[in-house]
Amino acid sequence: MPVGSVVGVARPGTDLTPPLSDPAFYAGDPQPLYARLRREAPVAWHEGLGFWAVARHADVLAVSRDPETFCSSKGVLLMDLGRELPDVPGALLYVDPPQHQRYRRLVLPAFTPSRVRDLAGPIRGRTAALLEQVPTDEPVDLVEALALPLPLLVIADLLGVPGEEWPAYARWSEAAIDAGTEQTPATEAAIGEMVTFLMEVIAAKRAEPAEDLISLLVSTEVTDPDTGVAEQLDDGELLMFCIQLLVAGNETTRNLISGGLWALAEHPEQLARVAEDRSLIPRAVEELLRWTTPVTSFLRTATRDTSLGGQAIAEGEPVLLLYASANRDEDAFGPTADLLDVGRDPNHQVAFGFGEHFCLGAGLARQEGRIVLEEVLDRWAAIEPAGDVRRLPSAGVVNGVLEAPVRFRAASGAPGPS
Repeated sequence: MPVGSVVGVARPGTDLTPPLSDPAFYAGDPQPLYARLRREAPVAWHEGLGFWAVARHADVLAVSRDPETFCSSKGVLLMDLGRELPDVPGALLYVDPPQHQRYRRLVLPAFTPSRVRDLAGPIRGRTAALLEQVPTDEPVDLVEALALPLPLLVIADLLGVPGEEWPAYARWSEAAIDAGTEQTPATEAAIGEMVTFLMEVIAAKRAEPAEDLISLLVSTEVTDPDTGVAEQLDDGELLMFCIQLLVAGNETTRNLISGGLWALAEHPEQLARVAEDRSLIPRAVEELLRWTTPVTSFLRTATRDTSLGGQAIAEGEPVLLLYASANRDEDAFGPTADLLDVGRDPNHQVAFGFGEHFCLGAGLARQEGRIVLEEVLDRWAAIEPAGDVRRLPSAGVVNGVLEAPVRFRAASGAPGPS
């Protein structure tokens, strides 16, 4: 990338036009540009779309801690820039305090540690069933074999909808992600199908509740601490929450699994460390979250004149939080920030965001990641690349893996699954 002057940046900066708004940029390796941003222009102006790119870990945390100064309601995606946002009740990503706290109070009962622990058995069963179909010593696509179906099957179990319909859920989820870059008649049609399906499910759960998340959310009442009034989610809010869970929960975990296992295939010495010492699995999951950063970035908007990292930010100017850059920041992770280290401790990665908008499903995603590693290591001794990884072109939303061909190698003398 050519180095040029970046408007409004006090020190020489890296030319961001058009990479950070170009979907093709994210299908390659964005890390070299992120590293230059951290060194040369940690708060850099993108002339094309008009936003500040925030590259350093400390600055990403500073913005995330201060929703009064940096709001979400003006947009969280690059495609939101310059457009009138619809008022969609229940869209957690777009809600600021105090309304944000109301929604979190209402949905947190669905994600208590005990409820997440109760899902461990079903997750392990789903994982084992998928891995039993994976051949040993033959090329297999990690995405199709495991990373795509598993989170969708888990979410189906969680929501109380038919697991065998997961290909439809995948198509709807991918349409929603694509719509974050460009809306087309095809994405609109798929999203319409998803809305119709979920509204029918919500109506059925209201009429006949069961032991699932939608039934829990339909009946949950939380008393507002300020007014003393008991509140429930209405159908529109329930719909938006289910869409966000289906899409965000699936995509985040999908790309943790595919990107994480691919990273271990490329770093066999790290996989060997975990195989030798299973107590490293929780740390390994945190490191794979840091390394892959499934959600690349989100926007915030300055609500008043302020400054960030020594750079003046004017009221109304958007800032793009580059989580994928923050997770490789040398100031936060030391001289080994650009190395994969499954034993890294401490590891204050921001793959799930930070502050008000910390991901509600973080515990569930971590549990899926741990179970996948345990089940893979129970069956195979090594994972090897069997071709080139193919990444999703996405305008700064998802660090997606479309295809990751690998071979699972059995331990010496052990046949493994076939």
